Amino acid sequence: MSDEESTEYFTLLCDDPSHEVVLIDCGPREMDVLRAVGKVTGLSLWHSRVLARQAPVTLLGGLSAYSAQSAVAALQSVGARAEWRQEPEPGERTAPPP
Repeated sequence: MSDEESTEYFTLLCDDPSHEVVLIDCGPREMDVLRAVGKVTGLSLWHSRVLARQAPVTLLGGLSAYSAQSAVAALQSVGARAEWRQEPEPGERTAPPP
């Protein structure tokens, strides 16, 4: 390579990284939350109950920011404590849930 040539490197970033929906706590209206979990995940009421009782638990992953926000809003509207966050990149270490 001669001095006249230059090499440029670019890092490409995804505009919308994957997000996940985390159920932190069901709150006082457990039955309403179980229905909302079923609606958001497509699971049966029984499977929703099993999953929700493991809280804090990740309900969904690989979502766009809009989809994750919509799912969290549906859960929060029935009294659940839920949040959405960016999924960690493969190989990243994450702290265990509290």
